[in-house]
Amino acid sequence: MRLTPKQNEYVCNANQRWNVKSGATRSGKTYMDIAYVIPARIRERIGKDGLSVFLGNTQGTLTRNVIEPLQQVWGTKLVGNIRSDNTAIIFGEKVYCLGADKANQVDRIRGASIKYCYGDEVVTWHKDVFDMLKTRLDKEYSCFDGTCNPDNPHHWFKEFLESDADLYLQEYTIYDNPYLPPKFVAELEKELRGTVFFDRYILGKWVLAEGLIYPDAANGAYTVPTPQNIRCREYYISIDYGTLNPCSMGLWGLNDGVWYRLREYYFSGRTDGRCKTDEEYYQELVKLAAGLPVRAVIVDPSAASYITAIRRHGRFAVIPARNSVLDGIRKTVAAFAKGIIKICDCCKNTLAEFGAYRWDDKATDDKPIKENDHAMDDIRYFVNTVLDGVNGRFVR
Repeated sequence: MRLTPKQNEYVCNANQRWNVKSGATRSGKTYMDIAYVIPARIRERIGKDGLSVFLGNTQGTLTRNVIEPLQQVWGTKLVGNIRSDNTAIIFGEKVYCLGADKANQVDRIRGASIKYCYGDEVVTWHKDVFDMLKTRLDKEYSCFDGTCNPDNPHHWFKEFLESDADLYLQEYTIYDNPYLPPKFVAELEKELRGTVFFDRYILGKWVLAEGLIYPDAANGAYTVPTPQNIRCREYYISIDYGTLNPCSMGLWGLNDGVWYRLREYYFSGRTDGRCKTDEEYYQELVKLAAGLPVRAVIVDPSAASYITAIRRHGRFAVIPARNSVLDGIRKTVAAFAKGIIKICDCCKNTLAEFGAYRWDDKATDDKPIKENDHAMDDIRYFVNTVLDGVNGRFVR
């Protein structure tokens, strides 16, 4: 595949100490690095003093986003697997391959000179890792290539990109990749339109997350009449556990390719003036299941005592929820837009939360306001764990 004009521009001009591509998802940023930039940078520095380093959010994402694509293009003889010592032989050079989401992840290279660093998903790194890296690119020939999707305009990496560093910056929209199928682009636009993710992942803008998190859901776009006598292929229950704060449970059923939130249970200890015990909440779970063959119960992973209580009865399989907040919100937005999930109109508390669940526009990073979020959390647990996790039905 030939390079796009944007990619050619980078190959010709990215000759600074710091070289960064920021912008939309699937816009061609990483492909160019795999096919041209990384091999050239490493080979130019073979035999020179200093370490070669690859950094990603975690070693797992680095493998998925960088190592495996390199192997697909160049083969496993030129690009080896990451070994137990966190290194891989890549184009004849030993390369340290490390996660950067925690400050202590890179202790093994602290104090070393780095001649080349490739950085994947830089905005997901711990800032201390990046600050350490800035002191390690200390050779005349040292350089960095990195990619990121835009984030909050107050993000520390955005501040670096606007600094007076020896920096080449290139910004992408999804439309800079002419090789993407138009249908894919149209579907992604549809999934993300009206949310902060459209501006970031389609237009490549560093914009603030503000307003309602699920505006279309708040307007009733995904609400359906509660079906009568519906027969579903599978059932799950998702739970956000609370004592004084509300406890929210949702029963999900799969019918003709759509997951319906068929009914809910919602109880606020603070509003009611008393707290329920784990055993009382278990009995409410049994009532919500109503004898249906529930495949598993997805529970807030911090609710250890409640998970233990459910398991003690031996009736339901329990899966601690995958609890990534921002990624889960993005996947929930997409699931709604794809028509994969619908909310039945009997779920009154859920519908009320959609109209109140907002981004915290006073925060310096992306986070929802921690109010009116309990049904929202249990929906996110369901999407993260069942649609994107247990059965792999929905992955983006």
